Amino acid sequence: MSLRKQARQLVVQMLYQIDLNPDITGGDVRRMIDEHGRNNTTRTFAWQLFTGVMEFKPQIDAEIVRVAENWSLKRMAVTDRNIIRLGGYELLHTDTPTAVVIDEAVELAREFGSANSSQFVNGILDKLVPRADNQITPAEAKPALPAVDQLDESAEDLPLEKQSPQEKMHPKPPSTPYRKLNNPWAT
Repeated sequence: MSLRKQARQLVVQMLYQIDLNPDITGGDVRRMIDEHGRNNTTRTFAWQLFTGVMEFKPQIDAEIVRVAENWSLKRMAVTDRNIIRLGGYELLHTDTPTAVVIDEAVELAREFGSANSSQFVNGILDKLVPRADNQITPAEAKPALPAVDQLDESAEDLPLEKQSPQEKMHPKPPSTPYRKLNNPWAT
C-alpha cells in the first residue's frame, strides 16, 4: 500500500471519529495519526489533509450539498460523507490530479463503505470537479497590458470597484497556497 493511500485512510478514519464524537481535540487526532502512520511522510501528509478538510469543511459541505441532488449531508452514510469531504478538499484546494483524487476516493469507498458507496462517491466527486467550461480560457485570464501612462497602478492595487470583472472573479492566488489561516486544527 502506498504511503499516500495509507495517509488518506487515516484521514477518513479521523474524520469519521470527529463526525461521531465532536469533542475529540486536534491533539487527540494528531496523536492517533502519529500512532498509526507508517512513517513521517505518511503522518505529515495525513495531518495536512486532515487540517485542510477541517479548515474548509463549511465550504466543502456547501459544495457537496449544491451538487448532491436530493441528498442532505445528514442522509449520507458517515463514511461516504467523509470520503467525499476528503475528495472535495483535494479537488478544490490541492493540485492533486482529478483522476487520482476520484480513484483514491472510490477505493476508500470500496474499503470502508457499503456495496453502493463507490458509485455514490464517484458521482458526487465527478460533479465537484472544476470544469473547463466554467472557467475562463488562459487568453481571457491574462489582462491586457496597460498603456504606458497607466503603469502607476497595478490591478492588484486598485480598489475592488475599479477592477475588471475578470480580476474580481479570478483573484491572484496567494503566494503560499497551503498556508492555513485561522485553522484551530493546525498546530
